Amino acid sequence: MPQRLILVAKVKSPHLGSTLRAALPPFLDRGWIVTGEPAMAEAWALAGLAPARLDLDQDLGASNPVADLCLVLGGDGTLLHAARRVGMRGTPILGINLGSLGFLTAHPVSEAASTVQAFLAGTLVADRRPTLEVELWRGKRLLAQQTVLNDAVVAKGALARIMDMHLRVGDQDAGPIKADGLIVATPTGSTAYALSAGGPILHPSLEAFVIAPICPHTLTLRPSVVPASQPISITLEEAEDAHLTLDGQIGHQLLPGDEVRLRQARTRITLLQRPGLDFFALLQQKLHWGDR
Repeated sequence: MPQRLILVAKVKSPHLGSTLRAALPPFLDRGWIVTGEPAMAEAWALAGLAPARLDLDQDLGASNPVADLCLVLGGDGTLLHAARRVGMRGTPILGINLGSLGFLTAHPVSEAASTVQAFLAGTLVADRRPTLEVELWRGKRLLAQQTVLNDAVVAKGALARIMDMHLRVGDQDAGPIKADGLIVATPTGSTAYALSAGGPILHPSLEAFVIAPICPHTLTLRPSVVPASQPISITLEEAEDAHLTLDGQIGHQLLPGDEVRLRQARTRITLLQRPGLDFFALLQQKLHWGDR
């Protein structure tokens, strides 16, 4: 049976065509079946690849057996999209960075061809990342449920007043919170929005979550790290124009009384990395540690 590749890409990237030409031929030469969203068709044709070799599917092969690989060509936002659409099914993800930062899509575009060859040679390392299951409840009604790789954010709109929330961790009352919002992040998400809110960087192997307030009314309210085994509950007491945002890509409007429940999900996202690209080397590379 042919091996299957799911292709997820940032279609507006000026580097997409050249990256497709560098990364895809080794798979096509080996008879892999490649599936991508319909928006990929134009870039695929411009790259000079045979249109018949790309299976266009808006559902990215959801009705087929689990694919052997998801190749992401883009930035971290593209990879988060792929994680939700494909990675949650158990397909490992290989990210090639077409953007500028790229904590998750850690392999540079200049090394696209060699990264693909490393995958085919079996020399990449599987990095399994914990995820966060998020539920939105309004009274006894479940309005939304989603598993995320990075974070869940409860925040107010641009012109709204400060929010009143109530936080519980496990069976303990963490008290009322007045702030512009609250971030709950996985170790993977600790280098995203939570970091800009003053949160700590967690090693991806940790079984823990970051709870980081956004512009708290009390300056002594600081980000905290809690065990992943403890469920988290955020109840909105008083707010206007409030929203729940998941991985920065899915949004839900919130009303006073709504409760956001969070717990560690059973699902893990598998990222494929080069053996020499350890976490601290990545931090030094992306955050320019040691530079003057």
